[in-house]
Amino acid sequence: MAGADRDHAYDVVVLGGGVNGAGLARDCAMRGLSVLLLEKQDLACGASGASSGMIHGGIRYMTSDRRVTESASRDAGYIRRIAPHLTFRIPFLLPFATHEEGSRLLDRVAWYATEVYVGTYDLFQPLKGGKPSVRLSADELYRIEPSLRPGLHGAVTLDEWGIDGQRLCLLNALSAAHHGADVRTWTEAESLVREGGRVVAVRFRDAVTGEHGEARAGVVVNATGGWSPRFGRSNGFQVPMRPGKGVHLSLDRRHGNYGIICTAVDGRQMFLMPHEMESIIGTTDDDFFGDPDDLDATADEVEYLVDGAASLVPSIRQARITRAWWGVRTTLFEYGVEEDDLSRDHRILDHAAEGSAGLLSFVGGKLASYRAQSEELADRVVAMLGKGVLPCRTHEVPLPGGDEVPSPAELAARHGIPEPVAARLVFRHGSRAREVLRVADDDPRMKLVLCRDEGILAAEVAWIARHEKVRRLQDLRRRCRLALGGCGGLDCARPAAQIVARELGWDADRLRAELADLLEVGWRERRPVLDGWQLAEEELLRAVHRGLGGL
Repeated sequence: MAGADRDHAYDVVVLGGGVNGAGLARDCAMRGLSVLLLEKQDLACGASGASSGMIHGGIRYMTSDRRVTESASRDAGYIRRIAPHLTFRIPFLLPFATHEEGSRLLDRVAWYATEVYVGTYDLFQPLKGGKPSVRLSADELYRIEPSLRPGLHGAVTLDEWGIDGQRLCLLNALSAAHHGADVRTWTEAESLVREGGRVVAVRFRDAVTGEHGEARAGVVVNATGGWSPRFGRSNGFQVPMRPGKGVHLSLDRRHGNYGIICTAVDGRQMFLMPHEMESIIGTTDDDFFGDPDDLDATADEVEYLVDGAASLVPSIRQARITRAWWGVRTTLFEYGVEEDDLSRDHRILDHAAEGSAGLLSFVGGKLASYRAQSEELADRVVAMLGKGVLPCRTHEVPLPGGDEVPSPAELAARHGIPEPVAARLVFRHGSRAREVLRVADDDPRMKLVLCRDEGILAAEVAWIARHEKVRRLQDLRRRCRLALGGCGGLDCARPAAQIVARELGWDADRLRAELADLLEVGWRERRPVLDGWQLAEEELLRAVHRGLGGL
């Protein structure tokens, strides 16, 4: 492997398998460039996988940077076009308090927000296929969301789109590979090779096999997100950034059909929203200058989020929190402003002046704007290489499975599976759900539903292991949400591990190690929220896996 890589040259080597790195790899490969993508863990293990799961316009950025809102809304429309199966509407409510609790000024501010602030945001809704805002009376508000606390005199609606950000990242990487890119996960870029003040190659190490390699490149793009400053320091260049830590909480079910915009104790805007099979509370925003490999959620952060959501939905305090999850935003550096006021714009850094010609870094940006950001990056790469004559078509060509959205009812009837399971297959795989179900048709045992929370079929696990670049068992957390449901993997982890082991040729020792690793990753997310019955279930989970699996 090492010798072959040392002799192999690429037009572009992309460092980082987040949505910007995967999006860039796809765009460059579609333009006819030879591409190598290196990711030290799995795809979407950083900020892309820890996002709020929305391709939204970002209404709160209108006052600070309207271009960010417009760009995000336009690109959200393109994402819905190329991955229609992966998006779903999330209507939001922005409730107003009565003047008895504050002052008549509060009512006037609410009216201003409705007519000007939200009304202006309506101008961008057509770009992403959203619906215009509507003002609701108190009666209308409580009729559609009775869990809200008493004393509200109305609300205004906002229309946004949810998405599975981890699969969005994966599909971009799979599309890049389909167009000729070499996509390598669990492969860390260790150092850059320079000749005459120019970066000409990347040395890397495969974390699974332990093998080393070197790939020559015309251009190297650093899209390692929160790891960029550390990678830069160790390789002789600077990446100014003001990283921000964001924590989310997952609840075990949908606690309503509308997202609720809440206000945290410090005045920050946050939300409680339904998302797929669960509800999400988010998010914190604090400066973070530690090791992005050593993130965790604290008890204070959990209480901060619960308190903010409970300020409008008091019953949330009785809800079951299944896990906390977190990531590092790669926001642009700015001194002297609050974290929440930092720009969500992006910047492309050229490191030629630092003795690293041929090296670019990407900083900032939003999930909703990833495609436009990738296009801008690809344009720079093409200009630096002086080659690549094909135009950008990432806004036109569907992502894998995005060419058609099959009917779940028809799939369920044809293949003899429950319709909710078919619906989840279509959501994750689009038209390729048919390929997954052919595995079940060939072997009826593969119609077993492994996870009742997420509707994961045995056939889906086998198909993903074959076709979606799985190298570790924990990769299935991001492919099909394995062990992310309320049971924490009690039902699905062991049988899924056995299926993947069979598909990838793992022996018994490797299987046990991978299963233990999957459960350890889940434990880190559950640990900050253990309480009451959640603690009792954790004891059950550990007893089962230790007793049956010897873990």
